[in-house]
Amino acid sequence: MPQTPPFAAMFDSSGYNRNLYQSKEDHCGGLYYHDNNLLSGSLEALIQHLVPNVDYYPDNQTRKIAPKILQLLTEWTETFPYDFRDERMMKNLKELAQRIARGDEMYRKNVQQLLQNLIRKLTTVSQYEEVLAKINAASTDHLTVLKTKPQSIQRDIIAVCNDPYALAQQLTHIELERLNYIGPEEFVQAFVQKDPLDNDTSCYGDRKKTRNLEAYVEWFNRLSYLVATEICMPVKKKHRARVIDYFIDVARECFNIGNFNSLMAIISGMNMSPVSRLKKTWAKAKTAKFYILEHQMDPSSNFYNYRTALRGAAQRSLTAHSNREKIVIPFFSLLIKDIYFLNEGCANRLPNGHVNFGKFWELAKQVSDFMTWKQVECPFERDRKILQYLLTVPVFSDDALYLASYESESPENHIEKDRWKTLRSALLVRV
Repeated sequence: MPQTPPFAAMFDSSGYNRNLYQSKEDHCGGLYYHDNNLLSGSLEALIQHLVPNVDYYPDNQTRKIAPKILQLLTEWTETFPYDFRDERMMKNLKELAQRIARGDEMYRKNVQQLLQNLIRKLTTVSQYEEVLAKINAASTDHLTVLKTKPQSIQRDIIAVCNDPYALAQQLTHIELERLNYIGPEEFVQAFVQKDPLDNDTSCYGDRKKTRNLEAYVEWFNRLSYLVATEICMPVKKKHRARVIDYFIDVARECFNIGNFNSLMAIISGMNMSPVSRLKKTWAKAKTAKFYILEHQMDPSSNFYNYRTALRGAAQRSLTAHSNREKIVIPFFSLLIKDIYFLNEGCANRLPNGHVNFGKFWELAKQVSDFMTWKQVECPFERDRKILQYLLTVPVFSDDALYLASYESESPENHIEKDRWKTLRSALLVRV
């Protein structure tokens, strides 16, 4: 099944070298550098290195250091605004901002603008999350709808959008919108673990803020189940085959666009057992194109083919002259796994107790690439009708998919027959 399990259960960090990045070159005051990049150092040495002194600020006055602090706060609130959804963090920010603003009109205006921008961003994301909650509430088990409203079965995705290229574009709209609301700090919070060497019990990492990241994973699962539902729902074999061909064309266009997440969700939906067992239906579909797409997303050799295609899309994005060419939407579950394995496979501290900066440089690179990709503006025109269907049309549950599959093509063995009888008695009760 394509469904992504909880973060803690979906990873196995075996095979990773936890002593990566232990090179010790160019020792300077307890900090170690390689090619002018900080590799490691003790927290004490790092703090000492960052503490202002006469070399940094000769007169050691607030007016001297205020611009630097204001610049730091500006970059922090712009890059990691979700940090300040924590009331304690927001309180500390306001207190520090008030200190900077005292006695200087220019600083006061800058601080006021900083806080206004931050509050605007946090308000926007809260409104977005409320919309997501309403969308999820509107989606119910499709079988329940069919028992009470039989006419709904007559409406399928091809009736809503008969152009697979248009559907791929609307899927890209959804992907980019949802990516845009994922903050880089959500990756940190998703895998946060208290450092056993850290005795600070007042750490702010006790509240996970990963709602948008999790909502994006849920969107992948929904799209997979939507594809499976649309294929299993038609009564006639030729109609089911037409839906398969339709989604193959949608998936191929997603690949051309650079929308690998929707591509993988569609392939996952078509590979679900209730769909893959429809042998008579698949015999009438144009499977050659599907096998090519499967090959592109083949998980063997650590998704080598996909990673090659992703690098190509990323390179195209760097030299792009239009937003259309800038689109790079990675297979998100694999991106999360990559970041997780890097985080778990490499120690935060080296054996000597130093902070392993090499690991954090690599983590920063992965998240920075993602940050660049998520900021691309979708170049395609929005179609409200198609978007509404994709986001809110009810989809079958696992049991309902199997029942629809058995109703379409009869069970082939005793196990399937017994399950069919059980599902019919459980789901097709009289209303």
